[in-house]
Formats: sequence, structure tokens, C-alpha cells
Amino acid sequence: MCVRMIYFEKVSKLYNGNRAPALEDITLSVAPKEFISIVGHSGAGKTTLLKMLLAEERPTAGTIFFESVNVHELPSSALHHYRRKIGMVFQDFRLIPHKTAYENIAFAMEAAGRTDEEIASDVPHILELVDLGDKADHFPHQLSGGEQQRVAIGRAIINQPDVIVADEPTGNLDPINTYEVVQILKKINELGTTVIITTHNKGVVDAVDRRVITMDRGHIVRDDAHGQYVL
Repeated sequence: MCVRMIYFEKVSKLYNGNRAPALEDITLSVAPKEFISIVGHSGAGKTTLLKMLLAEERPTAGTIFFESVNVHELPSSALHHYRRKIGMVFQDFRLIPHKTAYENIAFAMEAAGRTDEEIASDVPHILELVDLGDKADHFPHQLSGGEQQRVAIGRAIINQPDVIVADEPTGNLDPINTYEVVQILKKINELGTTVIITTHNKGVVDAVDRRVITMDRGHIVRDDAHGQYVL
């Protein structure tokens, strides 16, 4: 029997004013330590799926479980703790412009209440992990897009989440930086963190070479153990 870390059970989402559902009858399980690419055209439902997992949106029908807990039954006081289990990486980096690479990552630890000693110990290690050990004192404007995204990945993993969710993480990057970001995400996955990415990029899917879930108009239309981007 497959161990399930995340489980979507017959999940649908209909936004007010829309005739077609954003998601319809989605059943999906994610095992610990999996690396999953979710692909599909704009409007396929990929981002809505992630918002459901983060409990930023409620399903119209169905249930989402994280480690057997119904995430939409969590009290508001527990949501913050739950979301710390999930590290988010965005297409537009979302770095603090007046903070260095080191300070951007340290800020995530400060927000989580970590001590100065923990920050001084952990941040250099994470900078090395994302291949930015020599760029600790650089501000975002001094970094390439790929380097900024690697800082964002470092910030997402610094508090040791169970899952990394990356929404179009290479959407603004050239092929070389895209490749480097994919390799970092694969390294994080090999260290034991579950990784879920959404992407339009066939090259990313091919480079990851892991499970691929294809979405179209709110439905899962393919689920391949070692698939490629096929639409």
C-alpha cells in the first residue's frame, strides 16, 4: 500500500461568476520524497491546485489531506504552523530588495523565531547548498535571475519544510539558469524533501524525469510515473 503524504479526494472548485469549474473531481496522492511536475496550459487548474494545498482557497467539494489531517478543518490558529511545513517558491522571486542574499534567507528564520546562533549556523550552509556561498553579501539587483531564484529556494528550505512547492519557478529564466535551478531542486529532493512544481516548460519536465501530472480545464488527463510533457 502506497504511503500518502498529500491526498486530494474528489476535489472541485467553482469560482463565483465562472461557468466552468477551476478544478473538477480531482483525486491525487503524493508520497513522501516524491518529485512531481504538474503541467498544462494557462487556466488548466495548476495554481488553483496549489492554493488548495496551502489552504488559501477552500474546495467547493471534496477534501485535501496532509499527513491524514484535513487541511480545511484546521483552526486559523493552526494554519500558520501548517503552512510552515510547506516552502513556497514563486516565478517572481519575491526577495526583499534592500536585504542581501544572506539577510533574505535569515529573515525567514527570524520570522520563524529561530535564534541568532541558529541563523549564523544554518544560513551559510543553505547558501552553499544552492551554490551561492560566494554571493552572501550581494543584494538582489546584483544577482542574475537564476541566482535570485536560488536565494528564493534557499529561503524556502531554510526552516526545513516537509514539502517544497514551486509555482513556475523557471518561468522568468533563460535555459542555463533554468537548468541550474532544476538541478538545485533535484538535489533538495534527493536529500529527502518532497518537491511539487508547476511548469509550462517541456525542457524542465524532461530534465527532472520524474512523475508528471498533466492537467487540462480543471481535470487530470495524464499521470505518468516517468512521463514527459504531452498535450
